[in-house]
Amino acid sequence: MTRSATAPALPDPHRTALDGVVRVSDLRAAGMSNHALAARCRPSGPWQRVLPGVVLLSNAPPTRRQRVRAALLYTGPDAVLTGVDAMRAHGLAPPESDEVLVLIPSARRQTSRAYLTVERTTRMPPSVRRAGLPVAPLARAIADAARHERDRGRLAALVLAPVEAGACTVADLRVELNRGNQRGTAAVRSLLAGREHEVVPVTHGLARRVLRQAPLPPPRWQADLHARDGTVLGTADAWWPEAGLAWSLGTQQYPLPRDHATTSALAELGITVLHTDPAHLHTDPDTVIAELAAAFTYATTNPHHNRR
Repeated sequence: MTRSATAPALPDPHRTALDGVVRVSDLRAAGMSNHALAARCRPSGPWQRVLPGVVLLSNAPPTRRQRVRAALLYTGPDAVLTGVDAMRAHGLAPPESDEVLVLIPSARRQTSRAYLTVERTTRMPPSVRRAGLPVAPLARAIADAARHERDRGRLAALVLAPVEAGACTVADLRVELNRGNQRGTAAVRSLLAGREHEVVPVTHGLARRVLRQAPLPPPRWQADLHARDGTVLGTADAWWPEAGLAWSLGTQQYPLPRDHATTSALAELGITVLHTDPAHLHTDPDTVIAELAAAFTYATTNPHHNRR
């Protein structure tokens, strides 16, 4: 009996693809012939070439994530994502951009292609993993995005929104701008001028960001708390009237004092106060969230509050 010859099975590229994107060299290494690859990447085929040497295993328009992944595969393992896509990977929501910006070492000679802007630099940042991608530290990502932005309204959103959200400080951005390429930074420096001491908006932005991760309802912000005779005892940074919980970061013009008389007056009103050092919002947000949750639970069961 003769055995019929069977053709070798083609490799399954989906097993090695990242976000449905794979390098041609990896397909060839897995045993796929040039002919089979070309057939799949025809206009009517199931795949498409996104960038030179990079294939999307779908004929649908690539998503933003797939464009970013293709850019990183094209530029190689030492490339670092920066700009708006790195900001997004850090958890921010910058204005949309058609450009994907990638940094590579200055000795490399790759060029920009289609939607991809390749920037060679002698000051490669240490990459950090965010959302499964190698990205630049946040201050570098913001500075790089800002240097490529020409619209002043979008520039303000790129630079100031992260500061107001507490994700970074004006000082962080100034250090990054001073270290890097000065070209394209004049508008950014003008935007940051005079903002070095805006500590309160930064603290409130970070507080709002932390609260979004906490299992608490939205509070009232910057609420005056009054004694029974109407005297203002102080201003809470955040206030949950349904629980009688006040959160004090000490940033208000008349913050809630910690003296015995004020503490007793607040306790008689059934008000629970949580004092938090603003620095802890940045250095230990998980502990702050846990303290807020515990304070809220205690406040809702405070018998003095329930009798008000």
